Amino acid sequence: MKIFLDTANVDQIREINDWGILQGVTTNPSLVSKEGRCMRDCLEEIATILRGPISAEAMSMDTEGMVREARELAGIAENINVKIPMTAQGLAAVSRLSKEGIKTNVTLVFSTNQALLAAAAGATFVSPFVGRLDDIGNSGMAVVEETVDVFDTYSIKTQVIAASLRHPMHVTEAARAGAHIATIPYDVIVKMIRHPLTDLGIQRFLEDYEKIKDL
Repeated sequence: MKIFLDTANVDQIREINDWGILQGVTTNPSLVSKEGRCMRDCLEEIATILRGPISAEAMSMDTEGMVREARELAGIAENINVKIPMTAQGLAAVSRLSKEGIKTNVTLVFSTNQALLAAAAGATFVSPFVGRLDDIGNSGMAVVEETVDVFDTYSIKTQVIAASLRHPMHVTEAARAGAHIATIPYDVIVKMIRHPLTDLGIQRFLEDYEKIKDL
């Protein structure tokens, strides 16, 4: 499973990229707004840091607007793919964009049926929102697992991004469900590193090293 970072903060992206584990980034207008930057400048800088896929969101609600925005966003850097909402207009836009060779990430997916339609339209990625489904009493990870299973059954090339992940166990569950990608908030990916037994082990090794380093 590939590790993406869900952020528009370039310092966070640089930090995680330096760990050697980062394979992509997903953004949205809310994340960019937190940084107090315009979308284009933010995406241009991210593209100088990372060669992997970068998701940027089209905000038009009509097909023509989505297509126009997608062309503009995709023109910023060759590794940018365009987030398109899971609507009838969005499907039409994805179909047109796929024929132009523009990669898309169909977002706000909450069911396997929606994921199937997005794949049929030519989506490069589909993003089931796990946490938001959990919030309303459904199993978000069940949608990820079911979607992956159906895509595998029919050899569908569209990749499943487990999105709206809230804690480290979500990442483990996404991997077990067979998600191709997990897009993870910065605070969650930092928590994934830590374990109290690792900290204790390091502390003990350092203490024991102090006893022998001058022998």
